Amino acid sequence: MSAASCPGAAGRVVPVIDRNRCEAKAACVAVCPYHVFEIQRLAPEQRAGLSLVGRLKAFVHGGKQAVVVHGDDCHACGLCVPACPEGAIRLEPQSAAPPA
Repeated sequence: MSAASCPGAAGRVVPVIDRNRCEAKAACVAVCPYHVFEIQRLAPEQRAGLSLVGRLKAFVHGGKQAVVVHGDDCHACGLCVPACPEGAIRLEPQSAAPPA
């Protein structure tokens, strides 16, 4: 996809990842033309907040998940939402979104 696929202005929304659903398959990384996501190893405090199922998924996937690294660059095209096979991404208004 190209940046032309996302005609919205940056900074209106931010992607939020459900840590208990993400399996680090990187579909969001591949589809986002603004490089909003990266796959990273979860910090201990992030792993501690996971449910039992979330901890198992993280373990199976090497402790890695998608992380929003450039949320302010999101142009609200929504390509990441249907691309995520786990349905772990939603877009929220910038002012209401918790840290991902």
